[in-house]
Amino acid sequence: MKKDKMKIDKIIVIILLTIGGILMLTPFIWMIFSSFKHANEAMLVPPTLFPKVPTLENYIKLFEELNFLVYLKNTLIVVAIFFIGLLFNAMAGYAFGKFKFPGKKFLFYMVLATMMIPSQVTMIPVYLILNKMGLINTMLGIVLPGLVGAFNIFLFKQFMGGVPNELMEAARIDGAGEYYIFFKLIIPISKPILAVQGILTFIAGWNNFLWPLIIANDEKFYTLSVGLSLLKGQNVTNFALQMAGASIMVVPIMIIFCIFQKHIMEGFVTSGIK
Repeated sequence: MKKDKMKIDKIIVIILLTIGGILMLTPFIWMIFSSFKHANEAMLVPPTLFPKVPTLENYIKLFEELNFLVYLKNTLIVVAIFFIGLLFNAMAGYAFGKFKFPGKKFLFYMVLATMMIPSQVTMIPVYLILNKMGLINTMLGIVLPGLVGAFNIFLFKQFMGGVPNELMEAARIDGAGEYYIFFKLIIPISKPILAVQGILTFIAGWNNFLWPLIIANDEKFYTLSVGLSLLKGQNVTNFALQMAGASIMVVPIMIIFCIFQKHIMEGFVTSGIK
């Protein structure tokens, strides 16, 4: 009797989760299918789910007439440079997790304290600093403030703290230098946390909107998210075109997350967050 009740409860939970999943996915499915519709069909009431006459004209217009190829290139550059910053975060986390030096705790607490400061508060000081450096309206000015993050350093530090010191000591006894230990020993061990950090870094770089909007005055430096906001302003009534732009923004992230969601959960567990 107890087993039957548990089985019924399990079936009910599965049904509820399935219904919730369908409700959650419906807007995304409608967005993707609408991107293949003609402008008039996308405005029909009640709306249709599947396009009557599928077309690629919206995507063609995005890349041929609306500079989305430039926005895509800039976004990929931002993501690539953020991945370089991931190495700096790993180095900082390794230093905090495995080395002893004067002021280590104080410095680490200062790093953690920056997590409590909203990014909007620091935007004006950072903007003024970059202005003095002549980096306004440059790609370097867009990516430089996001290279290193306190949360990333914290995750790496938590993970590195769990790496046995004996491995490093054995490598030092064999004559290995610190750079060799980091790149040949620590980095391979850190694959779980590197996976989750890589995914989060990709999402952050891909969705980067407010800072590129502030720092870039020239359209040639705009990212996809900024270009999408311009698209909505310039094509208020063309919902099919807007859905095509939104699909380009959302679909890659959904694919990356679906493929690597297991690594995200494993990375958080192994990084010591409890």
